[in-house]
Amino acid sequence: MLYGIVAALAALLLTAALAALLRMFALRFGVVERRPRRPRAVPLLGGVAVLGGTALMAGVGEWTQVAPLGAEAGRLLVVGIGVALLGLVADLRAVPLVVQVAGVGLAAALTVPYDELGVLGGLLGIAWTVLVTFAFVSLDHADGVMGTVGVVTAFALSGCAAAEVMDGTTVLLSVLAAALAGFLMQGRPPARIVPGRCGALFAGFVLASAAVLVHGGRETGSGVAALFSLTAVGLADLALAARRPGGHLAQRLRRVGLTSRGVVVVIGTAAFGGALVGLLIDLGWVGAGAAWWVAGGVALVVLVGSARPVRGAGMVSRPRRPHPFPSPGGSASEPPYRPGRPRSQSPQGPDRLRAQAAGRLKSSRSDARCA
Repeated sequence: MLYGIVAALAALLLTAALAALLRMFALRFGVVERRPRRPRAVPLLGGVAVLGGTALMAGVGEWTQVAPLGAEAGRLLVVGIGVALLGLVADLRAVPLVVQVAGVGLAAALTVPYDELGVLGGLLGIAWTVLVTFAFVSLDHADGVMGTVGVVTAFALSGCAAAEVMDGTTVLLSVLAAALAGFLMQGRPPARIVPGRCGALFAGFVLASAAVLVHGGRETGSGVAALFSLTAVGLADLALAARRPGGHLAQRLRRVGLTSRGVVVVIGTAAFGGALVGLLIDLGWVGAGAAWWVAGGVALVVLVGSARPVRGAGMVSRPRRPHPFPSPGGSASEPPYRPGRPRSQSPQGPDRLRAQAAGRLKSSRSDARCA
């Protein structure tokens, strides 16, 4: 217990320090990403910091045998490192999505408990792991969102693992939660560094695989209900993004008028609600039917978010006021037209002006002759 607290605190501080160092490295060598609503590019190696903090502290516990991971959690960590390296390559080079999905699926096949799920259940577990992993990738489209959802999900899953007396998995999930929290010191809005595919794939894969390990031996109804509730927010975001490009939860909340930090608070609160329901189902304090409330919320969000907004609906248009000063290199704006004060107009404006000019020219010539 004492080592778990010390390891979590060390992972938090180590990840925060690594994120600050890797930020300077990424800026020096141009490893950056451009995000919407950001005037400048943001460094892209935050996932390496999360990987380093998690792997180092979990590895120290296994090496010293103070908090051994065990066979399942140790294999999960090793395979998760391989997934993170795949994500790092995708951050540095263009890797097709099919290759990424195949790599995550192959990694999931190495961690699924076939002895508890069977062959068919194992295939479903692989598909679920791939789906949830890329749900976390989908969440990484706004500053701080993926890290916040990851922290909440990892803490809830660690409670589920502790209830199942899976000490190694509990330690791994606690260290991951602390590492993601340390990353948020640099990755909260406005982010100074982002996790990229490396961090999103690593966090999503470890959480999804650990969820399958923890709930593999439970009854089908309660196990599926807890799994869905724990990952409901990520699945909702993935469903919205799949239906329409640019339809992520964070982007839709920004269009409503929320700030970047407000988006993180709203999505983090929703993730906390779903994770709490999943934890309570796993502990047996509520029935599996409680997941229907979470499913109803997800369906409502997807349906409302998928509706195409009517242009101009709910907006009051105001006449644009002219700027008092012209822009550099531009011309001054004309005064606004007011219907109550009509402008004076002459029916023969151009002809009258030409006649006046000709009269002035004749008078000047006659004056010159008299002189």
